[in-house]
Amino acid sequence: MGLGGRMDCCGQCVKYSMFVSNFIIFIGGAIVFGLGVWTVVDKNFINELLGTNLFSGAVYVLIATSALVCLLSFFGCIGAAKEYKCMLLTYFILIFLIFVTMLIGGILGYVFREKVSQTMQQEMHSSMTFYGAYGKRSITQAWDVTQERLKCCGVKHYNDWRGSIPQSCCQKTFTDYKPCQDHPTPENIYVQGCLDITSNLIRDNAAIIGASGIIVAILLIFGMIFSCSLFRMIE
Repeated sequence: MGLGGRMDCCGQCVKYSMFVSNFIIFIGGAIVFGLGVWTVVDKNFINELLGTNLFSGAVYVLIATSALVCLLSFFGCIGAAKEYKCMLLTYFILIFLIFVTMLIGGILGYVFREKVSQTMQQEMHSSMTFYGAYGKRSITQAWDVTQERLKCCGVKHYNDWRGSIPQSCCQKTFTDYKPCQDHPTPENIYVQGCLDITSNLIRDNAAIIGASGIIVAILLIFGMIFSCSLFRMIE
């Protein structure tokens, strides 16, 4: 299993390059994993208003694949250190599969980024009719949390609620809500609609998640190159 003759110096260089690339891949995978988990936890309240599962699906794909990337980076380092051809080959195949999956997940993030405004506007208008309805607690909660956290009301204006303004549209004091449901004014109600704020928020997150996934997918190429080179050098 040694690297003989002139191959020795070149082989050692490839081995250390593989260690470095796997360390960078591990850092990239950990960053994507953290961003994905943060997005799922912090932006979960918006899911009912998105009108599509494309964004959450892409995020879950990236979370799963980034976790595998972190594990496989250790696997690749062991294969390089021990010079096991079988382990290096397995590493190459798995990294290639993850490369394709992560690249698709990143691209899906960007595709969703372009569709978010249209799908959200349709879903928001249709979901407003179910606000407060029996068995639609998730929609009611999604609207309340969205309006309270993002300080917005309705789709484009509080008039979208057609007189049935939720309390979550009212501006908050330190202890309670301002009375706005009967006589809304700019001093007691959030005047900006939720569509622009929410779509911009999701668009920015999709761009970050998508770019991170694509960058890590590109980094995986180096892992594949070094593992393939080392595999061919081992006798």
